[in-house]
Amino acid sequence: MHVGVISFPGSNGDHDALANLESDLGVTVRRVDYRETRLTGLDAVVLPGGFSYGDALRCGAIARFAPVMTELQRASVDGLPILGICNGFQVLCEAHLLPGALLRNKTLKFHCHWTHLRFENVSTPWTNNLEVGEVLRLPVAHGEGSYFIGADELAQLEGNGQVVARYSDAAGNVVEAVNGSVNSIAAVCNESGNVVGLMPHPERATNDLIGGADGLKMLKSLLQAEPVAV
Repeated sequence: MHVGVISFPGSNGDHDALANLESDLGVTVRRVDYRETRLTGLDAVVLPGGFSYGDALRCGAIARFAPVMTELQRASVDGLPILGICNGFQVLCEAHLLPGALLRNKTLKFHCHWTHLRFENVSTPWTNNLEVGEVLRLPVAHGEGSYFIGADELAQLEGNGQVVARYSDAAGNVVEAVNGSVNSIAAVCNESGNVVGLMPHPERATNDLIGGADGLKMLKSLLQAEPVAV
């Protein structure tokens, strides 16, 4: 399996994704430069965390116009598994590949800590190795992680089962999100389910030597996903 990790100016989570997807997940990885216009030969794409374009204007607002995004939008329609992590989630929302937006944390502070997530949609290429209600412990590192979506769109999101995961305690009880995310939402997907965005970092939790391996269990879902030609 070949996974591309898009690198924008200001990305820093790309190093974690490239190293841990290869060493712990065991897939072949390739850094995809933001100026590329083809994704040929890739079975999945990850948009990593970081500060694309220095988070100028808004997080992800400039990255959405990078040349590679045109091809990514086409590939998303074809069903290519796409995962946006933290800043990657912000980019996908700005590019309208995912609904909603990520706003400044309610605390107005940068959050960097471990948190628990309860997964609700386990039918995506990125979550099919999990069970409904399963709780994973993953790290977060964001200043603009408060997920927001209008009331009508929120009802549609909930009704369609597009909420992938919510912030919870270790027992799986949903808790109020410290960052202020509506309905404690931590991860969502598009209607087709192939595009997923989440604020916590599964790629930084792939080995017990670095604090936990729950993220690897989530990422192993990709190994069971149906191949898609792009």
